[in-house]
Parts: sequence; C-alpha cells; structure tokens
Amino acid sequence: MSSDDTGEAFRLHDKTIMPGTCATVAIPVSQQVTGLDAALALRVMHGSRPGPCVFVSGAVHGDEIVGTAIIQRLLTRLAPDMLAGTIIFAPAVNIYGFVAHSRYLPDRRDLNRSFPGAERGSLASQLAHSFLTHVIDRCALGIDIHSAAVHRYNLPQIRIASGSPYLSELAMAFGAPIIIESPLRPGSMRALAGDREVPMLLLEAGEALRFDRFSIETGVAGVLRVLAHIGMIDADDGLAEVHVPVRSSRSSWVRAPRGGVSHRVRKSGDIVRTGDLLASVGGLFGEDQEDLVSPSDGVIIGHATLPIVNQGDALFHVAAVDALDHAGDHADSIVEALAVSDPPFPAAPMLDEDEVF
Repeated sequence: MSSDDTGEAFRLHDKTIMPGTCATVAIPVSQQVTGLDAALALRVMHGSRPGPCVFVSGAVHGDEIVGTAIIQRLLTRLAPDMLAGTIIFAPAVNIYGFVAHSRYLPDRRDLNRSFPGAERGSLASQLAHSFLTHVIDRCALGIDIHSAAVHRYNLPQIRIASGSPYLSELAMAFGAPIIIESPLRPGSMRALAGDREVPMLLLEAGEALRFDRFSIETGVAGVLRVLAHIGMIDADDGLAEVHVPVRSSRSSWVRAPRGGVSHRVRKSGDIVRTGDLLASVGGLFGEDQEDLVSPSDGVIIGHATLPIVNQGDALFHVAAVDALDHAGDHADSIVEALAVSDPPFPAAPMLDEDEVF
C-alpha cells in the first residue's frame, strides 16, 4: 500500500502538485478515430498535511454515471487546506463509454473485466493498465462507484470482500443501507486491488444513465465518513451511532414467471419476509395473473424499473438476512430505519426513484 506521508509535493504523470493545492491531470491513453488524443482525466487534491493517498472513481462502466455526480459534489465539499493526505478523483474512468452512453468501450470490452491490462493490449487493456499504474498503485484505499444497468435500480449498498475486518470497519463507517459480502470477479478492479493489497469499497447505487438524489447524497455522505474515519478530514465518522446497515453474504434474483405486464408492490429498500408478495405479472388484458414472492427474509437491494417483462426477466434482487436486526421491527424499509438515525453529515432524503435531475 502507498501513502503520501512526507508533506512534500505529489507528482502524477507530468504534473507536480504542491501541498494545499489541486490540479487536473490528463493522462493520454489512445488516439480516437479523429486522430485526437483520448485521456484519463483525474483531479488531484493534495492536502496541506501528510496523510494517506486514496482514490474515488466513477463510470468504470461508462453508462453508470452516478459516481460522476458524487465526485462533483465531493469537490465542492472538500478543499486541500482541510485535508491530510491526497485524493485522486476519477469521475469518468471509461471516458469512451461515458461519451457514448454505453457500458462498454468501443471494442465492446468490459473495462471491469480487463484488469490488470497491458500497455500494448486492447483499448480496454490499455486503459486498465493506465488506471492501475497512475492511480491504484499510488493509493492505500479505493472507493469505486457503480450503479445498476439500464432499466434497473440498485439500493445504495457497499460491497466488500469477505474476511477483512478493516474493510468491514470502513463499510460500517460509510453507512450505506446494507453491506454485501460478494466474491471478487477475475479481471475486476476490486480483484486487482485485492491482489495489490489495496483495500477497496465498491458502492452500488441507482440506475444507469440517471442521477437520483438518494444515491448521490448517500454516496457523498458515505465517502466523507470514510475520510473522517481514516483521519483525512476532521469530522465524526458516525461509527458510535451506527445501528444499521444490515449485512448479507448471499442474494438471489426473483424472475418473471411469464411474459406480460408487471405490477410492483415492493421496491428497493423494503424489508421482506419469506413468501411476501413482491409483484404480479399478467397478460395484456390483465388476465392470468401470477405472483412473485420473496424467497427469503431480507432486504430488496435491486429491482427492474420497466413494467413490460419477458418470461425469465430478473425483476427483484433480494439479499438474504438470517436475523433481521431491530430496524426490521420498527420500519418496513431499511431506508426508513436510516432516516431516524443521527448521522454526522446531512442524511439522504427518503428514496424516490422517480425523482431525477
């Protein structure tokens, strides 16, 4: 793991950033079809005091843009003179997909299955290698922000590798509604960071190609709490008051039993018990309704937003919770349970998936 503990200038690519200053760094990756350079755009905030180096990244999948909005908000909330250490912000890692409103790169490769990459490999491989060299290998901690795919919504959730007390501690400090222990996928940024011994949190929140206020404000407050917890900013990390989030190590998708029109009665964030009705699906005239029910006790962490469905479409993602904590006794939604807490940063508003800006 790397850290900036000298209080000296921070050097990245062709820029030297003095303590207490910010700089934008553009790292060339390739030439576009026009012959113009395409670059990985980074904003480096180098604190006035020594401390660790962390990165916050968004849009590794180019259409998952909520991380871009979270980083923009963070840049208005933070300043070098209040910071111990260095933050590298990468608001659109997959700049090619970001511009094209696409999850993938122009060669249809998935950047988050292309790590560690290679300097002279495919376009995805070159971009992954550049991010590894200039960002991951410079940092002691990473926070990567994703969202659900198009026409799906994810409840803000922190995903971590199992077996790490430190990651569990950071995830609790983040304060998202739920922590998911999920396996590392080969070729992913998270798997690579693990190999490099760089602890990493992955925030899943919201829907592709949309900004929603709940996801953005949850993300901003969570990153600030983590920075406070590791001593980069002077603030309360909120751990003393944490009663939620709940935690899960397994989840399952509930799929449409038939094609037709679905009518949801539950949404992301709802606490459910085994057998609870989630939705019904009927034909064009509303005939032959079939019910979808929860397969386990737990929390709905994702749902499809389109009511027109094909047989087998994944409509709900339910995270199993073996013993729902006290939040389940006092609220129907984990979001409601969070709303009654007293966080050290402004709480996110109640979930309203139709509110965008």
